[in-house]
Amino acid sequence: MAALGFMAELVRGNSNWLAPSLMGLPAENPAVLPYWLGAWSMQLGNSWASADFMARLPFAALLALAMVATWYGTYYLARNPLAQPVPFAFGGEALPADYARAVADGGLLAFLACLGLAQLSHETTPALAQLAFTALIFYAMGALPYRRWGPTLANGAGLLGLALSGAPTMALFFGLGSALIHYLDRPQQATDVVRDRRIMQDSVAIMFTTLLSVGFAWSLNLLTWKIDLPSANWADWYGYAQLLVWFTWPTWPLTLWTLWRWRHQLFNRRISRHLGLPAWFVLVCVVATLTTGSSDRSLLLALPALATLSAFALPTLKRWVAALIDWFTLLFFSGCALTIWVVWIAMQTGVPAQPAANVARLAPGFEASFSPFTFGIACCATLAWAWLVQWRVGRHRAAIWKSLVLPAGGATLSWFLLMTLWMPLLNYAQSYNGLVQRVVGQLTAPGCVETLGLGQGQIAALGFYGDLHLKALQNPPHCAWLLVEPQLDTSTALPVDLNHWSSPRLVQHPAYAGESLLLFKRR
Repeated sequence: MAALGFMAELVRGNSNWLAPSLMGLPAENPAVLPYWLGAWSMQLGNSWASADFMARLPFAALLALAMVATWYGTYYLARNPLAQPVPFAFGGEALPADYARAVADGGLLAFLACLGLAQLSHETTPALAQLAFTALIFYAMGALPYRRWGPTLANGAGLLGLALSGAPTMALFFGLGSALIHYLDRPQQATDVVRDRRIMQDSVAIMFTTLLSVGFAWSLNLLTWKIDLPSANWADWYGYAQLLVWFTWPTWPLTLWTLWRWRHQLFNRRISRHLGLPAWFVLVCVVATLTTGSSDRSLLLALPALATLSAFALPTLKRWVAALIDWFTLLFFSGCALTIWVVWIAMQTGVPAQPAANVARLAPGFEASFSPFTFGIACCATLAWAWLVQWRVGRHRAAIWKSLVLPAGGATLSWFLLMTLWMPLLNYAQSYNGLVQRVVGQLTAPGCVETLGLGQGQIAALGFYGDLHLKALQNPPHCAWLLVEPQLDTSTALPVDLNHWSSPRLVQHPAYAGESLLLFKRR
């Protein structure tokens, strides 16, 4: 919601494009490019589509870019001679390109299966832009030994986009580390002088592009100090462990297997690009996860590299490990789908009684509605899951990516069901709409409203959905109304001069009591 507010301010002309702000306040995550993309899209659809719908379109394209870049990055890394399987004594092995395509398919399935991808990849925030540009850098460095100008341009666009999306430090480490890996990934005895010179030129070009991108971000004040070292207590480290396990599932066990099986190449005198490059990306993201406040959004950038490393485990995966993954995935996602369906049926019919009572308790006032369109989509997704399970257990030609079909399909199924069957409930419980409507309903003359202590999401929602003209609290007041965040009342008195304002009225979110505002009227 806050990101949408920054985009809307740019469209209205109330904010500087080089320093997006919301009611004069800068973004918590300094970035410019994601807000530009959303604002440009909103301007294009100003006459024929809603602004919030148009703001989603460039981010949907960024998610598609992340998927495509992950596939091609994995493909070119699998083309590396050190990543290819040992040739059979009498021939008959897969062609290098065919083998690389199969590994790339597995990498894309692993990427889609990551549980941490579900929510953050569907937000219109800088995090998704950072993911897309990280994947673009990853592809460029994987493809550089086979293509030159395409990967070079992609690398420049990725580094600049990542720096302008609020992660210039990540761009710096990705770029410098990739340049070093590219330089070291060459024969120890240089027999091809031209090729060796080209590798050195490309490495220098990568370093120069990296420094140029970070310098441009620094000129826009996007390079800020965000180090927040973890405290030495068990609760914090246990939370990090849970995040690493569930956010990256099912890639982390396969990644560990890859590093173990290929350990001799990983620590060889000549670096193996197909292992060293994704390992470096993962290492940078994990360190950032432990040392920054936005741990989940930092770990999100590791998913393309983790998916690639997990794909290299598939050719050497033991049959019992593949069966364990299949059974766990089948039970987990089938249970999730069953839960979603049971709760939806309870919302529609009141049976079973306990889930219906839970919904009424957690979302008081919610009234369920039936949509044939969304119901049809949910039914098709469920039938596709049943067919996928039947295909997986059937007898058919072996494919190395088979073990990742069910995790990717299960994650997609759960998201489809949540965004169809549960969308009205989630929107009612999580959206600011209910709170905004209650606030506007209390205003006898909507218009100018002063605020104190409101979060950026609340400010954006009141301005975008309530069409209110918000200003910071002034003394003496200029507006007829004042909205205050109740959490500011840390002592016995509110930081508001009651000589100017009447006694406050508490306006609560219809489903979440913790989301509320105090409304004052000027005397």
